[in-house]
Amino acid sequence: MTVVALSATGLTKRFKTGRTFIEVLKSVDFDAQHGDVTMVMGPSGSGKSTLVAALSGLLRPDAGQVSALGENLWDLKPRRIDKFRLDHCGFIFQGFNLFGALTALQQVTTVLKYTGLSPEAARARAITALEEVGLGPKLHQRPAELSGGEKQRVAIARALAKQPRLLFADEPTSALDGENGQIVIQLLQRAAKSHDAAVICVTHDPRLEAYADRTIHLEDGRILSDRRAASAKAFVPQGA
Repeated sequence: MTVVALSATGLTKRFKTGRTFIEVLKSVDFDAQHGDVTMVMGPSGSGKSTLVAALSGLLRPDAGQVSALGENLWDLKPRRIDKFRLDHCGFIFQGFNLFGALTALQQVTTVLKYTGLSPEAARARAITALEEVGLGPKLHQRPAELSGGEKQRVAIARALAKQPRLLFADEPTSALDGENGQIVIQLLQRAAKSHDAAVICVTHDPRLEAYADRTIHLEDGRILSDRRAASAKAFVPQGA
């Protein structure tokens, strides 16, 4: 039985430019299921990143509702929304967002300390997450000592270590070559299939569509198509 993790109705977002408003999202309806990789595709400026920001509690829409894990997200007070993101959401961005002075292990444990874990439990969970993305031998290396693909895998480990039920990825492969991009999408698929997360990935990279359970095409703030794959390309476990 499929379980809807997140659903949205009538999402609308406008941005003011001078004396006029540009409508970036135009009454968008959306849902995502646990165990699925949902790919949101479209050209630059189509509203993809704005949609993810509204779905994840980062950007308040001008109209519409988001139900996430049974919570009416935008009815919550700001502190409750922050707590919801901390407890239930993982985020992966194209720019890695790593701290230059911290090792791979410290990048992950720094986030986990805010979840209430003891230092020992946070370290153990961080090591497990880094090993899962193939970085066991590089726990103590800093970003300057890692390749672009390895930096993105640290960012994925940081997100997965929280054991999120909702995982949002915004252009996670745009700064990577083909081989590393494939590794990243395989890891996102593993998060869905092995950890039962609802993975929502925004991209304009057509190579990733083969790994999606569902592909939504967005253009000019509207959903143009919504297609579920007969079978998504299976991930190949990465040992290193």
